[in-house]
Amino acid sequence: MASSQANLEKMQLRQSYRNLWHTDLPNAIQADFPYCCLSLWCGPCVSYMLRKRALYNDMSRYTCCAGYMPCSGKCGESKCPEFCLATEVFLCFGNSVASTRFLLQDEFNIQTTKCDNCIIGFMFCLQQVACIFSIVAAIVGSEELSEASQILSCLSDMVYCS
Repeated sequence: MASSQANLEKMQLRQSYRNLWHTDLPNAIQADFPYCCLSLWCGPCVSYMLRKRALYNDMSRYTCCAGYMPCSGKCGESKCPEFCLATEVFLCFGNSVASTRFLLQDEFNIQTTKCDNCIIGFMFCLQQVACIFSIVAAIVGSEELSEASQILSCLSDMVYCS
């Protein structure tokens, strides 16, 4: 419970940050097209490189999901941080990307942009509609609604990974 309260406080604190990203999300492709292509074809590789760079290549600072998830610190990271990071970026790709982003935001006091808020809000809406469809499908026994719920959930996951 204390952990979720701390995360909520961090989210609220990010709203008051004053620094901005050097490149916002809509202009990222134009700013570094080759790097965006690399991330498209090997997202986990780029996520690994970015986290290592965010840690200033000091893997003794590594914690699973940068300390933002319940599993953080409980995965034996200190014994083999590079293997743990590789496992994280392949098995928990979305969380890995989000955690690195939060790590950078908190370290450099970078505020969340309107585009970020729009993506996050859209993802939550998709999740809520998927949940409602799933509940209604369970009550009425509709296979079509259940399938629609799974599709919406998948779309929500894709938005999260964006």
